[in-house]
Amino acid sequence: MKRILLILALAAFLLSGCSGVRHAVKQAKSQTSGTTDIVLNEDSYAMVLPNKDNTYYDLEAAGFEEIMKKANRSYKIWRPGKGSLPDQRSIIKQLTADHVSAIAVSPSDSEALTDVLKEAMQNGIDVLSFDHPANPEARELHISPADTSKIAETLMDAVADLCGGSGEWAILSVSAAADAQNGWMNEMKSVMKEEDYKDLQLLEIAYGSDAERASYDQTKALLQNYPDLRVICATSSVGLTAACRAVNDAGADVKVTGLGLPSMMREFVSEEGCCPYFFMSDPVAVGKLAAYVSVALHGNQITGALNENFRADDMGEYQVTEAPDHGTCVITGLPLKVDNRNVDSWVEAF
Repeated sequence: MKRILLILALAAFLLSGCSGVRHAVKQAKSQTSGTTDIVLNEDSYAMVLPNKDNTYYDLEAAGFEEIMKKANRSYKIWRPGKGSLPDQRSIIKQLTADHVSAIAVSPSDSEALTDVLKEAMQNGIDVLSFDHPANPEARELHISPADTSKIAETLMDAVADLCGGSGEWAILSVSAAADAQNGWMNEMKSVMKEEDYKDLQLLEIAYGSDAERASYDQTKALLQNYPDLRVICATSSVGLTAACRAVNDAGADVKVTGLGLPSMMREFVSEEGCCPYFFMSDPVAVGKLAAYVSVALHGNQITGALNENFRADDMGEYQVTEAPDHGTCVITGLPLKVDNRNVDSWVEAF
């Protein structure tokens, strides 16, 4: 009788979705060496975006959907209201109640989602973040579009180039709670301390909420408040196009660069125009990698442990590295420069 009770108790413990047991299994698997080929398995998966009506996020969703359809897996892509943190929280709670296999999320506010993401993990659901990192304790792995330090160096070099080595400049970001952008900007501030950038003066970091109208208005305010402003660096595709539009409408002699999408920037890119060049990551690749990692984590093919290697089919091999927040991450690729010579080819691709 005691033996039966012990077995029943152990079964109840395992079925409770205890993250400690799940991570112990994953840790044991992580001790194996070599490169793992990801095999797409059954179950259901979810992608949770920060908001709707955003071309970049639509392309990430398209990449995620492509792999899930290819593998004939059950999935759903969730698009909450614009910048709606309560919506993201409600969605994640519902996914936890539904006990989906894995949640891939781009948090609108990492701190504010930590408790619900941890609850999902405690219920046996695998959690990964992309673009904006969830807190390390609330994820198993983060998928970064590009290396944070490389993005910072690339953007600072662009600012220095467009300023002619000296002058006043400003940043147009998303929000003070956007962890990915904050990471890039903190790295940029570190780079600014180097001798090559000593003559550049950062005037302000403005926030446009990743919305066209708000970003446009923030750019107008920058132009009005700083008559000697020479460069605006935008950290999102919506912000970049809005800044270009505002500069052109004002007829200002200000250059704009940053991170964006070719399809949204085609009309603004020219050697003599407001935006001689900008940079991009591959959002479709981010979405595809999120799908591969979702099924790999749930199937215990990878664990998110440091130095793991895996192959995501035709996307090639990846290694799990340490993220700036001391969690682990996978870097999708390097930022790519887009100018009037190659923008059309990128528009066709996206």
